[in-house]
Amino acid sequence: MATRKKTTAKRRPRRYITPQGLIKAAAILSVIGFAFIIYCDARVRSTFDEIRWQQPAKVYARPMILAPGASISTADLQLELELLGYQRDPGLRYPGTYYRQESVFAIHYRGFAFPEQYRSAGKVLAHFNARGVSRVEAMNGSQIEEVQLEPTVIGGIYPSLQEDRLLIRLEQTPRMLIEVLLQVEDHQFYDHFGVSPRSIARAMLVNLKAGRTVQGGSTITQQLIKNMLLTRERSLWRKVQEMIMSVLLEIHYSKDEILEAYINQVYLGQEGSRAIHGFALAARHYYNKPLEELSLAQTAMLVGLVKGPSYYDPWRHEERAKTRRNLVLAELAERGWLTAQQLEAWQAEPLGLAKSSAVDGVYPAYVDLVRRQLRRDYRNADLQNQGMRVFTPFDPVVQRRAEQSLTRTLSGFGSAYSELQAAMVVSAADDGDVLAVIGGKRPRYAGFNRALDALRPVGSLVKPAIYLTALSRPQEYTLASFIDDSPVAVRNPDGSLWQPTNFDNEIHGRVMLHEALAKSYNLAATKLGLALGLDKVALTLKKLGIRRPLPEVPALLLGAADLSPLEVTHMYQTIAAGGQVQALRAIYAVTDSDGKLLARYPQRPQQTLDANAVHLLQYALIETVREGTGKAVYDVLPPDFRVAGKTGTSNDFRDSWFAGFSGDYVATVWMGRDDNKSMGLTGSSGALKAWRLFMAEASRESMPFRPLDGVTYRWVDPENGQGSHSWCEGARQMPFIGGSWPTRESSRCVRTLPQLFQWFRNVFD
Repeated sequence: MATRKKTTAKRRPRRYITPQGLIKAAAILSVIGFAFIIYCDARVRSTFDEIRWQQPAKVYARPMILAPGASISTADLQLELELLGYQRDPGLRYPGTYYRQESVFAIHYRGFAFPEQYRSAGKVLAHFNARGVSRVEAMNGSQIEEVQLEPTVIGGIYPSLQEDRLLIRLEQTPRMLIEVLLQVEDHQFYDHFGVSPRSIARAMLVNLKAGRTVQGGSTITQQLIKNMLLTRERSLWRKVQEMIMSVLLEIHYSKDEILEAYINQVYLGQEGSRAIHGFALAARHYYNKPLEELSLAQTAMLVGLVKGPSYYDPWRHEERAKTRRNLVLAELAERGWLTAQQLEAWQAEPLGLAKSSAVDGVYPAYVDLVRRQLRRDYRNADLQNQGMRVFTPFDPVVQRRAEQSLTRTLSGFGSAYSELQAAMVVSAADDGDVLAVIGGKRPRYAGFNRALDALRPVGSLVKPAIYLTALSRPQEYTLASFIDDSPVAVRNPDGSLWQPTNFDNEIHGRVMLHEALAKSYNLAATKLGLALGLDKVALTLKKLGIRRPLPEVPALLLGAADLSPLEVTHMYQTIAAGGQVQALRAIYAVTDSDGKLLARYPQRPQQTLDANAVHLLQYALIETVREGTGKAVYDVLPPDFRVAGKTGTSNDFRDSWFAGFSGDYVATVWMGRDDNKSMGLTGSSGALKAWRLFMAEASRESMPFRPLDGVTYRWVDPENGQGSHSWCEGARQMPFIGGSWPTRESSRCVRTLPQLFQWFRNVFD
């Protein structure tokens, strides 16, 4: 039997860590650690300096002005006070309170830094009658010319992270908030150096006893670092980074700077896609009050949210939030802040949430317009970080009326029109200030802004430009001129024929110019426009404020131009202003975060059109709503309330428009489907209904209509366009420029003695 050779494996020598190796490893780790600390240090300093002052630009509504004669109702003022978060208090003990006794309001208004100057807080009495404000006086009874309430915030220009905050300096922070915050979150804040070993040890002991995490040991500095620089990942490595960065933060910045940054940076809730950061904004978000007006219980609730804004969200988990608030109050009592009786009283308080209907971000369509106008002059970074304050003419009361009118009209159409969309723009008739914007049928939701971006065929809304072009030639055309409403055919470049028809498919033959506009005859408008020249009509549209290039094709005469509701409003605002074109203004001033004026945006109106010709056009647009396609307006409006306007309907009933004006407002309403399908509504059966509801609710001033020096009124026989008299049957009085009135007298009018007698009675009565 063969014998197996024994083989022995060669044994490797055992390796030992030499002192030199230890020194080398320690050196490498030291270099890595030192490099990491340098990296952390640079990151802490750059991020802290950048983030702690990030404050989005705030957009403010117009201030409500209380002055004798102001057309403000008690309901309007009540709504304004609610939007501003004023609380009822018969004693008017602090700013932001009011009380009402029938038609008298006593208001303790807040101080506010207006663009012109800082206005201190004060008290005022406002007396009302049926027409509006009758008297404004101080509490001692002395008369006051006017007082402005502070404007409400209607939105902000947010950074890409959708974080928002209202910056507040430490010296402006209520002492009560600081004390409650320190007692609950970090009562050794001014004694430790960023990390508190005692707090960590105490938290570990409590958590071990409970068998779960019930208490944290993080200092305010550590919480700030976590919010600014780190994720919410639970790991030992993240905790190590947090502790190192906290110590570094304390090396470079004072305790007050860190506390101030924390008060402005801490995350306290969510509103849609917008994060609520800082106690000042949280006070507005949950209580619609400035931070300094919060009670102890309200302050305790906000401090309690620090532990878990989502878990303790009072809007969704009221009882959970109340329990957390009461725990904060109990901690204050344990530390000797409250007696047993005080604790019981404060814990019995309801949460008292008072979310305003005008909190930030609920007017997205208007804020979108502001943002676009701002970006002409400012960089995005400035708008998102510098805390600028943007003052606008936005009117919450007008916006509310517009929303209600549009919503009521849309709901009245029923479920068959569920796909129907809408938009609305309201401006001031005299100065072009944009007062309200609705971007869709859900006004408070951001998204596609149809008021600015829905470019749709305007239909007959373009016709006033045709007739204004004609009336600007008084030797050729007057309101009494006859024009031809008969078939017309125009050959297109591709050889096809464009053959428009009237809405009623009728041919009306010879009609007076004013009647052709009032009844919106397509054939008459087309023939008149072609005779005048497409280039001349396009030039008139430009003078009316339309800056968009327009196709100079025959279809332009019947509204083939695609315009937005905002552009249509610009056009009709120029008509309302007598031919003075001016920008539709959504901003009148911008200040920095300290109230220093950065820019003003004054209006600079230009008379681009003949005022006399515009006066004649206004006459025809008044007739349109009295006798023409817009006469359904007076199914709602009082018969003695003068307005002017025009309907518009695009091909196949895809778009329903109405644009017009009273003495105080210009408003444009559009309705249609986003998919551009037919909806079966005309301008009269759709948009007009919302327009008239708005005017009935909001407008206080009938359209002024005074003769101009260059305009003379004469009686005309509508049958033949010749001169007539007031006693003649069917005669109507019309305005004429210069001596353009008909000189030949109608033979149809025979002066009988009874007619002469009646005429003399009318004259001398």
